[in-house]
Amino acid sequence: MQKQVYLFFIALFSLGPLFGQNIEGTVPTYLQLVGGQFKAERAFETTKFVADQWRVPGNTGFDTCIMYVKHILEEAGFVPEAIASPGMPHYRLEKYPLRQPAWDPLSASLHIKGQPEALLNFSSNRNMIAINSFSTPPGGVEAEVVYLKDCSADGIKKAKVKGKIVMAACGINRLFQQAVVNEGALGVLAYSIPDYNQPEKYQHSIPFRGISFNSEAKGWGINLSYAAKEALSHALAKGPLTITVNIQTHIFPSEELTLIAEIPGQSRPDERFVFSAHVQEPGANDNATGVGTLAEMARVAIQLYQKAQISPQRTLTFLWGDEIRSTNRFITQDSSRAQGIRWGVSLDMVGEDTEKTGGTFLIEKMPDPSAIWTRGEDKHSEWGSTLVSKADLNPHYFNDFIESVCRTHALSTNWIVNTNPFEGGSDHQPFLNAKIPGLLFWHFTDVFYHTDADRIDKVSPKTLFNVGVSALSSALVLCEGGEKVATEIAQIVETAAQKRLRAEKKLSLAAIKEGESLTHQTEIISTWTDWYMATVGTLSDMLFAPPSPQLLAQLAALKEKIAAQSTDALSELKKP
Repeated sequence: MQKQVYLFFIALFSLGPLFGQNIEGTVPTYLQLVGGQFKAERAFETTKFVADQWRVPGNTGFDTCIMYVKHILEEAGFVPEAIASPGMPHYRLEKYPLRQPAWDPLSASLHIKGQPEALLNFSSNRNMIAINSFSTPPGGVEAEVVYLKDCSADGIKKAKVKGKIVMAACGINRLFQQAVVNEGALGVLAYSIPDYNQPEKYQHSIPFRGISFNSEAKGWGINLSYAAKEALSHALAKGPLTITVNIQTHIFPSEELTLIAEIPGQSRPDERFVFSAHVQEPGANDNATGVGTLAEMARVAIQLYQKAQISPQRTLTFLWGDEIRSTNRFITQDSSRAQGIRWGVSLDMVGEDTEKTGGTFLIEKMPDPSAIWTRGEDKHSEWGSTLVSKADLNPHYFNDFIESVCRTHALSTNWIVNTNPFEGGSDHQPFLNAKIPGLLFWHFTDVFYHTDADRIDKVSPKTLFNVGVSALSSALVLCEGGEKVATEIAQIVETAAQKRLRAEKKLSLAAIKEGESLTHQTEIISTWTDWYMATVGTLSDMLFAPPSPQLLAQLAALKEKIAAQSTDALSELKKP
């Protein structure tokens, strides 16, 4: 994009989601407040910096990104926790031992003997080196390629691969263990690309993959693109094939860093809303966008705090670290702190230019009945479903509230917002494991997911703006709390419950007509009823004082409406 056009769009996005509109209610008020301060160009700039680094825990790229965000926090006004006065916004840098040395990829190339041009080169295929690969000798290694159709242990043993380079279409770690560690091969070439990456269309992109760290074997692996796999296969069809592989990596002792910033709550500092964005993974959307968006959210939050435009009663926490591990550590290492965590949101793949990547923005819900019975408008992504039972349900208003905030923002931005039932696999999982309401903001399907084609040109500043504004506004509403907020969320829950029970009744009537059992359909509607009845009770966590008679009456009336609508639906199902 030309610079002038880019700056025009940045200025447009920075005007705020409800610019020039009359607003009522806590949610629209915060959307306008945050939208007026959130700078998409700053989030994009940080995202670009992070995307340029190759990031795994403890390595140079990971640590460089942590320090970059730390500098943003310091410039914004966060001070080191060790010198912060009580109640002052602060940050801390935590350090933990790594289970194994850190790993930096430096350079790599793969040449077919007799061909001057490299078939693969690290400068254009930055995922070609399997994570934890050791360096080859200076100048590389030259050896015969053995192609295996049978990747089993017996198949590899029979192929007598010692001193050779093994190629196969299977997972690289399993191939490495059998061929290099067990049978003495020099290294492996593996092809394993999911269909959603459309490898035959995007023939030069490679997903990142790793091998188990092994300081004795000191072997290596190369991940193949579709084009490289085809070229090697054609060469092998003509007879024996020799290739040269040159890999240079840096393996060194290091520490795992986690960066945490907080704006303490005014009256309930031990209660928290926690945002988490993982730094590792080398892509732009995954997850430089989460890092960049969260950094700008923290800057906006402290700016509003310093200007006394916000006064959160609960603490706002921003966390950058290793996916799942850092979030889980924050929750589990301090039981008292864990008790005060009220909500958690993971920002993971939040900046997609969907016209280029495909898919859509998604809010992955905490487990609700749609994760058990996925039907109607509820759809799983290509990531796939996770087994959920009634025992996994933790009824709460969080799903409907967050969706409502995002859809309110979307009314004035033409942002497409969708949801998916719980699937797992990111930083929302540790919250849910601890029975804390947790959600994921993400995009899927992304045709470039986990590949080296996931670069900054696939990131949209507009999306960074939409996600960042909605996420921070949601947290500010909940951290403000109080009876007014409880009343407004009760209205959101009422609307959501009515919509859900209407939809489930319609789906169950159609299912019974198709011959499904009344008992099963009754169970589905009854489970949704129980979910919403229990959800009403969770609204009390908004309060700082006993509820007023008016709020008690509102909640009682809401339960009566849910019960009446459920009774009506169940009666309809029983009609002949």
